[in-house]
Amino acid sequence: MSSSTIRRPSWLKVSPFSGDGYQKVAGRLRRLSLNTVCEEANCPNRGECFNEGTATFLLMGATCTRNCSFCDIGTGKPTPLDILEPRRVAQMAYELELKHVVITSVNRDDLPDQGSNHFAETIKEINKVLPKATTEILTPDFQGREQFIDVALNAGPTVFNHNVETVPRLYREVRPGSVYRRSLNVLAHAAKTFPHIKTKSGIMMGLGETFEEVVGVFYDLKQAGVQIVTVGQYLRPSKDHIALKKYWSPEEFKALELEATKVGIPVVVSGPLVRSSYHAQAALDV
Repeated sequence: MSSSTIRRPSWLKVSPFSGDGYQKVAGRLRRLSLNTVCEEANCPNRGECFNEGTATFLLMGATCTRNCSFCDIGTGKPTPLDILEPRRVAQMAYELELKHVVITSVNRDDLPDQGSNHFAETIKEINKVLPKATTEILTPDFQGREQFIDVALNAGPTVFNHNVETVPRLYREVRPGSVYRRSLNVLAHAAKTFPHIKTKSGIMMGLGETFEEVVGVFYDLKQAGVQIVTVGQYLRPSKDHIALKKYWSPEEFKALELEATKVGIPVVVSGPLVRSSYHAQAALDV
């Protein structure tokens, strides 16, 4: 069955991309020339999040050097780094009075440091204006180079997040520029070298994975020292993206949550609309 013939279940509903709060956040983002993964990746939760006065900042432009088949972010030659972007992100976080600031980025394989210093500078700028806020970075794999992972983590984020996204069998099709074992090594290095920083990862469902394969990923993440795991439903952005194979039910997401808990992962957030940064502060507070 193709994804075009899989009917979207009635219980999978998202908030409208409108409202006073939505327009306020969107307007501020435009004024400060900032990108968000909420918009660039076409996140289904951005209506809810923007109306609640939150957003996940997307650093280093809106063009990625990799071409993951599930992602709606554009691929191509990125623009030069904007050295003032970290300061503007901090200003936006200050204006929104954020208590937990989530930052991610496109892959920047073109940069000598993979963009790690840009993450570090953004954290430093946020700490200047919001010293009591917690920060969470969702990073690329930095091509597995530990020195660049350390650059980002030495800036002192509260949470380090790197998503494995899918099961090993599907990596070549879903994440052709990435390596499953390399992503696990990134997480393991962060957990071992910076034990005071919470380590987080996520996986999406609906690409053809089996329940048993996902449980296997949970075991791998536990062994890597991951403390927070998110599990959500893949929603196909367009016909040009990898096909959706299945909508996992809320009951199945609950079963996955129970399995991950049995494996020993301390915090598991699992549900159809769960995303890495969705209600990230709540996951941190558990």
